[in-house]
Amino acid sequence: MSIELRHLRYAEVAERCGSFRKAADSLTLKQSNLSRRIRHLEEQLGIALFERTNGGVRPTAAGRDFVNGARRILHELQVVVDGAKAVGRGEAGYLTIGFYTSLSAGNLRASLVEYGRRFPQVEISTIEGSRSRLFDRIQNGTVDIAIVTGEPVSDCNRSMVLWSERIIVALPEDHPLIANEIIYWTDLKRERFLLSERDPGPEIQDVLVAKLSSPGDQPDVVRHDVSPENIKSLVGAGRGVSLMCEAGMGASYAGVVYREARNGNGSTRIGYCAYWRDGNENPALRNFIRLLEERCPPVANGNGPRGASSRTPDPSP
Repeated sequence: MSIELRHLRYAEVAERCGSFRKAADSLTLKQSNLSRRIRHLEEQLGIALFERTNGGVRPTAAGRDFVNGARRILHELQVVVDGAKAVGRGEAGYLTIGFYTSLSAGNLRASLVEYGRRFPQVEISTIEGSRSRLFDRIQNGTVDIAIVTGEPVSDCNRSMVLWSERIIVALPEDHPLIANEIIYWTDLKRERFLLSERDPGPEIQDVLVAKLSSPGDQPDVVRHDVSPENIKSLVGAGRGVSLMCEAGMGASYAGVVYREARNGNGSTRIGYCAYWRDGNENPALRNFIRLLEERCPPVANGNGPRGASSRTPDPSP
């Protein structure tokens, strides 16, 4: 038996209108065409769906049951169609974002919050990992986009320069330097620095070495194979001081105080970039990239994201 969806629709509208004439007008059909198609449907089913009267039509007992079932089918089909369209527009679906910095504050957190507000039907998954691990996942399709620190690299398909954040010093609460609202790099010359071996620890160590190293004199750095969060716990325990990106200031740790690190030229900042695979057609990813473009607009002569994007970091934290 071959019953077309439109015939279910005809029967449902006829039952709701109580008249073939009114139903035909609603469907922009000729009444004779509608009547003929419903008659053909009844012949296929071998039952009468409607009682015809001079005042209109009313469903038989079997017709009422049939129309109720047809109404459920039509509703469920509409839900499927609407859902598919929403996914195609990027208003629903799935998005996997990789990162390795804190989500306790900063631009990445703000971007995720805004994206969730605009697209509440998109399910966001996050993966925390090293730069190399995230890049591998971009290539194998298990991560849609990665937000990491540092300048764009040439071996990634697509990249976009995003915002920058200040470098912050984490100090034990009884450290003499907490009396200063701003700490200069020269104030840290004799400190022991606790850094994570995990990203972005190596990049932060590069900044530290650039600021404090001199011939025959290197900073005292102790690296730990623990998360940046546990590094801050070690700072709170009085084992040394540490450096981190500004986003990490959103989380409080017992015995830890934060101060900005500066030199004579002002704040020391570290940049962020977004990376994704060329050919990733996930509509939810397209909308996330548009949001990042809003938050980090291109320079006047920029041509949008590409292999090495022509963008300048947003100076705001």
